[in-house]
Amino acid sequence: MKREAKSRCPWVNPTNKLYVQYHDREWGRPSRDDRHLFEMLILEGAQAGLSWETILKKRENYRKAFAQFDVKKVARFDQKKIKRLMLDEGIVRNKLKIESTVTNAKSFLEVQKEFGSFSKYVWGFVGHKPLRRSPKSRADFIAHDEHSDALSKDLKKRGFRFVGSTIMYAFMQATGMIDDHTVDCFRHTKISDEQGR
Repeated sequence: MKREAKSRCPWVNPTNKLYVQYHDREWGRPSRDDRHLFEMLILEGAQAGLSWETILKKRENYRKAFAQFDVKKVARFDQKKIKRLMLDEGIVRNKLKIESTVTNAKSFLEVQKEFGSFSKYVWGFVGHKPLRRSPKSRADFIAHDEHSDALSKDLKKRGFRFVGSTIMYAFMQATGMIDDHTVDCFRHTKISDEQGR
């Protein structure tokens, strides 16, 4: 008897195993781990103008290049290190994006100092619990909302870069702050019951 295929969100490329795995195991799962939140903040910024598939393929290279997303180590990267990263074909070699990673690491540490953790700060923008959207189809997806607008504005005030509202909405979806799995997706019924990272 043939196994029935799982129904997934319409943006998932079913032929890309990496993409399917990301959707099934990570996207939309509530994350309160600061290292993971820093990683997703950087990767979403790196994606600007590119496809998420491109970034997923480079994800392991990003982890190597940026000290496994150890925010304290990244905050200490100097111009010499940035020049070396510009030669790394495993990441997006955009000087502004690479420099923003270091800038954002420094700002991230300041937020941790002020709030105790970046998680406490960022989850405050959704009242510390996931917002469930339940879109019915691709047409129901939105690019930003009042929560991502507010987060983007505040991050910019704190010196973060590559944190526009659309990028922040994608970040909030990825880290489970906003649960945007479609109603027919097999993750839709499971995600709300998970405790997250």
